[in-house]
Amino acid sequence: MEIREITDNKKDYIELLLIGDEQESMIDRYLEDGHLYVLYNKEELKSACVVLRKKDDEIEIKNLATYPNAENNGYATALLEFVFEKYKKVTKHFILGTGENPKIIDFYKKRGFYETHRIKNFFIENYDHPIYENGIQLVDMVYFRKNLACNS
Repeated sequence: MEIREITDNKKDYIELLLIGDEQESMIDRYLEDGHLYVLYNKEELKSACVVLRKKDDEIEIKNLATYPNAENNGYATALLEFVFEKYKKVTKHFILGTGENPKIIDFYKKRGFYETHRIKNFFIENYDHPIYENGIQLVDMVYFRKNLACNS
């Protein structure tokens, strides 16, 4: 596996990013200012992650996406571990928001995230179409946090 930081032509990865965030205008809000990391296995793109500094001690994971045919191979976990390692000396916390998809929520909880709060009706009020995962319409944004030891 190889992880690369993409600094130019980030929109070239929009097809993959749309798996993690279904509306391009929402991705446009963070992609330019965010740091984009992509994971390749045998020169084939598998997964992507966008992170954005929110505060001096907090980084938000804005998008984490893996092609469906590449899921359950550890690619998203590898990307998370990469960003945790990369930023551990410059941040104390990672945060992220996601829909109420039990599979996704379980994924993050197994990696040390815990729920902090919810934004009611986020997906209804901010997306131009209903978002469904596993046949369930997403309504509220569920926020999670992971605390890191700061080694600065």
